[in-house]
Amino acid sequence: MTAYFVTSTGTDIGKTFVTAGLIRHLRGEGRIAAAVKPLVSGYDSSVVETSDPAVLLRAMARPVTADEIAAVAPFRFRAPLSPDTAAAREGRSVDFDALLAFSREAVAAHDGTLFIEGVGGIMVPLDGNRTVLDWMAALRLPVILVVGGYLGTISHTLTAVDVLTQRALRIAAIVVSEKDNDTVPLEETVADIARFAGGAEVIGLPRLPGGLTQHPAFGRIAARL
Repeated sequence: MTAYFVTSTGTDIGKTFVTAGLIRHLRGEGRIAAAVKPLVSGYDSSVVETSDPAVLLRAMARPVTADEIAAVAPFRFRAPLSPDTAAAREGRSVDFDALLAFSREAVAAHDGTLFIEGVGGIMVPLDGNRTVLDWMAALRLPVILVVGGYLGTISHTLTAVDVLTQRALRIAAIVVSEKDNDTVPLEETVADIARFAGGAEVIGLPRLPGGLTQHPAFGRIAARL
């Protein structure tokens, strides 16, 4: 079993898209690959088909059912806010110990390659004292850092790299996920980040036409795993 933690510099950057693409790529090579997204905020059960857990389930060729959703994403909150705030809106809290236990059990139970997808960015609060970074530090898994291609992403990305390095977390790859409204050419962003990334592989993932879910970049990312 090989496991990786997929994180980002913020929300709606492309973690789930990258994770699902890697699963499809690895499965297409005949390899075993799976993912869990233990903690989800902004989960609306009335539109479950478009949720992040559903995207991951389809990449694994598993049905999108209530039981399958619970299996990959047991901690779900409705409000599209940081997990601590979203949980408080429901009179609940994030059980950090249970989150760690689920993550560790998932790593132990899966063959092949497992991706644990985080929530939001690396410093998103989980409770009154801990962030996603603390979750990653407790698991000690190599990190796939997904970042945006927008103006300002270089500073955000290098700040994230510095924080991850301070916690002695190995960065397996930095993926620059391009969006339609990015104003800087993807190649320039990749090159600028790579100059300061301390040797970490920086891979650009261009925006893909609607409905397209694969690109050669996924092969380059997979080669680093």
